[in-house]
Amino acid sequence: MDSQISISDLENVISEKVFIKIEKWNLYLGDAGLARHLALECISNKDQGPLEAAKISLKAINVKVGDGVNSIPLVNLITTSQIVELEEILESFF
Repeated sequence: MDSQISISDLENVISEKVFIKIEKWNLYLGDAGLARHLALECISNKDQGPLEAAKISLKAINVKVGDGVNSIPLVNLITTSQIVELEEILESFF
């Protein structure tokens, strides 16, 4: 499989299924502009397996808040069920 196609495919699935949870508000990673970055991180960590790749990748991405002076690791904005969702997505790609 062409790596460019798999990155785009993974990005599309992440865009539609994984979201940041703020109170009762869900912001999908595609809308937040984070899906491609997460897809690239996950692919770069795929040798760790789906579970670890998901966790490592979510910890590696920092989300800028406010004026961009501060940032929060993406893993802190994702629910446990969303981490499981990402792991399941990665299992189908790896």
